[in-house]
Amino acid sequence: MPNSLFIGFKGKNNSSGILANSFSPQSYLLTNSFEGLKKDIEKIPSGYEKAYLFGVDKNLQDSFRIERFAETGGVLRASVLDLEGLAKQFPLYGINAELSAATTKYLCNAAYGHLIEKFNGNAVLIHIPTIKHFDQAWISDIKQILY
Repeated sequence: MPNSLFIGFKGKNNSSGILANSFSPQSYLLTNSFEGLKKDIEKIPSGYEKAYLFGVDKNLQDSFRIERFAETGGVLRASVLDLEGLAKQFPLYGINAELSAATTKYLCNAAYGHLIEKFNGNAVLIHIPTIKHFDQAWISDIKQILY
């Protein structure tokens, strides 16, 4: 997707940043703080059609979780992307993926809420395993899914 943005979090061992950077040069890495990430997101140009945010969940080992909603400031926001269709693509590449309607109080959720607002719902948060459980072979598969 030439007009898609890929976003992760900073940190040399952060699998979300590694994955987002694999889509370079169209990637951004966010600060690992609630105050900093909002400023980072405000600086992102708004001309992208879609934003893919990768976040790390230490409880994931061999699967991904696609988030339907974000809750920030007491406001529930939803992606308008075809998340069901997206979730069906992962198993075609041997990757387990599930949709989730739960929200959290973590940094990823806050970033997702800001991105949904900035891109009029055309954003998605995909939680991935930590670097310890991240399979580097997934990178080419995820590129196939998202391109």
